[in-house]
Amino acid sequence: MKITRQKHAKKHLGFFRNNFGVREPYQILLDGTFCQAALRGRIQLREQLPRYLMGETQLCTTRCVLKELETLGQDLYGAKLIAQKCQVRNCSHFKNAVSGSECLLSMVEEGNPHHYFVASQDQNLSMKVKKRPGVPLMFIIQNTIVLDKPSPKTIAFVKAVESGQLVSVHEKQSIKQLKEEQGLGKNPEQRRRKKRKKISGPNPLSCLKKKKKEQDTKPSCSENKRKRKRIRNRSTSKVLSGTENAEG
Repeated sequence: MKITRQKHAKKHLGFFRNNFGVREPYQILLDGTFCQAALRGRIQLREQLPRYLMGETQLCTTRCVLKELETLGQDLYGAKLIAQKCQVRNCSHFKNAVSGSECLLSMVEEGNPHHYFVASQDQNLSMKVKKRPGVPLMFIIQNTIVLDKPSPKTIAFVKAVESGQLVSVHEKQSIKQLKEEQGLGKNPEQRRRKKRKKISGPNPLSCLKKKKKEQDTKPSCSENKRKRKRIRNRSTSKVLSGTENAEG
């Protein structure tokens, strides 16, 4: 019996994994009814859920669920203790708390982008969850945990995606990620602001010929000395020629 349950769970998990991107650790949202059923059946959720799903799990709840369990009093005190040990996920009901079923239903809106599992014994909540594609549903029957098979709504959604009529949330997220990597997800106004730099030609100042150094333009010391020597030679030659004429 246990082996067949795990086979069914493995099959259902493969369906949600391939079509909706469900991955470990599996995030399971618990409500008060599920915690109460686990308490009555003496089910150790932290030990049995990973074995049943054959993977790492995270037990989660919301503030609305905890608030609801507090208002119900001592009858659900044990269920409240179980829920308090779970990770609390942020919901949109910060100021005004709502019922636990309404809160969990809001957590799986817009295609269940966080890939939550909903664990509840509430039949009304279960019927509403089944109308939303891509939400795995769990409950307890005869002191055993059961992962429900994909709902007809979920199967119809997958067929519509395969035929090209719809785009799944998993595909939308991958497309969005690709657009962000390529810079296509920005607003057109931001694209206009960030213009591409034009390839400009070489700087005209850099094309000017370099001025010769002052050392090159000024005559060297050796040249000055030569000129001075030449001048002196000319003067002495004149003197000598003058004396020769006088002697003659």
